Amino acid sequence: MRAHRALLPALILLAACSPEGPSNAQAIPDLAQPNRRAPSDPVSMKASFAPVVKKAAPAVVNVASKRVVRQRVDPFWDFFMGGGGGAPREQVQGSLGSGAIVRADGVIITNHHNIAGIVEGRGEITVQLADRREFIATVLLDDPRADLAVLKIDTKGESLPVMPIDDQEELEVGDLVLALGNPFGVGQTVTNGIISAMARTDVGAADFGSYIQTDASINPGNSGGPLVDMDGDLIGINTFIISRSGSSSGVGFAIPAAVVKQVVNAALGGGHSVVRPWLGVKGQPVTAEIARSLGMRAPQGVLVAQVYPGSSADKAGLQESDVILSIDGKAVNDEGGGAFAIGTHKVGDRVPMVIRRGDNERTLTVRAETAPESPPRDQKTLTGRNPFDGATVLNLSPAVAQDLNVDPFVGKGVLVSKIGQGFALNAGLRPGDFIREVNGRTINTVAELVAVSNGGNRSWTVTIERGGQRISARFNT
Repeated sequence: MRAHRALLPALILLAACSPEGPSNAQAIPDLAQPNRRAPSDPVSMKASFAPVVKKAAPAVVNVASKRVVRQRVDPFWDFFMGGGGGAPREQVQGSLGSGAIVRADGVIITNHHNIAGIVEGRGEITVQLADRREFIATVLLDDPRADLAVLKIDTKGESLPVMPIDDQEELEVGDLVLALGNPFGVGQTVTNGIISAMARTDVGAADFGSYIQTDASINPGNSGGPLVDMDGDLIGINTFIISRSGSSSGVGFAIPAAVVKQVVNAALGGGHSVVRPWLGVKGQPVTAEIARSLGMRAPQGVLVAQVYPGSSADKAGLQESDVILSIDGKAVNDEGGGAFAIGTHKVGDRVPMVIRRGDNERTLTVRAETAPESPPRDQKTLTGRNPFDGATVLNLSPAVAQDLNVDPFVGKGVLVSKIGQGFALNAGLRPGDFIREVNGRTINTVAELVAVSNGGNRSWTVTIERGGQRISARFNT
């Protein structure tokens, strides 16, 4: 996998500028690992990324999406502008990004946020190939949790260039990488850099991720484009940056190939969503202070605060106050890292988990299982003369919590998932609210909420939970 690592332009400069070339040349082989050797001859001075680019670039595409949205105009402003009295107007919204062809018959991977709104709304997705031909694409699978989407174009039987997904590469900090895409819509562009860090789980908007960090320039329009290694293989999908200016500042992040392959395989298998195993643990990173209190030599792992009854972790024998050190041989240092380590496995896999209990380390075997949907979600949109008119609600379960990115450990309850037109919108209810009490009655299920909502009351006292705080209000309907 590392046949091209001898062609490393960045290290050539260091070797050429050394004041003691012969002595340093003797030291390099002792310090370097196999296949990580700095070039030391004049021929290597002409090394170039061009062979890698020629292999990878034909499989990189531009992705453009357009959708029509209806916006209500301020009636007073509309009146003065001679409009239609506040009637909704249609407006076209667009998005520009990149993608990579992963199967010769036109299967493409890109970011979810590049095509957001197309799945449920009106619009179209256009894919432009490297040779500038354009195709209308359909969505095979959209995965907002990982910020990935799988598209398909009709090639009429033509085989397209493909970029291999390399999820077996043992990536290391310092490895050279290239980022390909269409920044700012200027056309296909290549930038180079190194892997700056691995397994970043405390960044990003997606709730399922363990990102590759790179200093290769990534700008608006690069989203969905591939991060490739020196073999021209896809090792990640560029997805976002951290920047104060909005342009690249050398802190970019890519979704690793393991997640990309999981999403692509789900789409090619006919699935419309990705089924991921769930560990069922609530925990916190082990800080220096916690490590001292536990008698640990150094802070590492995740201290388990809660284990969900009946979850994979519970069945494996994990207990509160255990420290999870690694899952499947990969170090785990926060709750997101644990969720990612188990979530990239197939349901049914048996996964080793190393924990610390007391002063001893032991290995547990976790069977990868999906989050249970108990109680059943029983999703309903409420109507009628009550404060919940227009609200879509459902029962909380680990499966629902995973789908909607809420805490499954908050207890039983009825969760608001969507607010449409109706009294609920004017009352100030929001998606993510838990309805806890209505007129002094504790609400645990959607069925209980429906029953009390149909009681014919005109005066209502409602208690919700939002962001961990309880809020009560009175309404007349």
